[in-house]
Amino acid sequence: MEEEYFLMVLRIPMSRAGYQQLRHELDRLERVERPDVVRAIEVARQHGDLSENAEYHAAKERQGMIEGRIKELKDKVARAEIIDCTKVNCSRAVFGTVVTLLDMDSEEEITYQLLGPEEADVKKGSISVLSPLGKSILGKTVGDDVKAKTPGGVREFEVVGITLSSVA
Repeated sequence: MEEEYFLMVLRIPMSRAGYQQLRHELDRLERVERPDVVRAIEVARQHGDLSENAEYHAAKERQGMIEGRIKELKDKVARAEIIDCTKVNCSRAVFGTVVTLLDMDSEEEITYQLLGPEEADVKKGSISVLSPLGKSILGKTVGDDVKAKTPGGVREFEVVGITLSSVA
């Protein structure tokens, strides 16, 4: 039980932009999606027999998904630890920094911003500080070697640059 409590109060690091994105989604769900699905349920109820009413069942299922997401977002917003990524110390790889790595096998450079799990999107150039690669990069300085266990096996990198993000 203590372990469950600990997990419930664990802070979630995120950038100001990531926090605003979550708040925006929560606001949209509460002000637009929730009332829309309630109206859809009412309209479907007027069609009679609910046991064979596909519109009603679809609307109720959608309502459950919306309520679940609202609950999840409220929890994440409440536990958010907002970090201004434009003001972190970039002498080491920390949350919010933009880290350039040299892949020791391919000799290609890749750049990632270290963000929280809610904001991570490899296609947009960000990874979670909780991912295997993110964890292995944290605390490193320029010139340090990084070994990371990836789905394709263990990969080796060298940190060649650490900069501040231009996004808060």
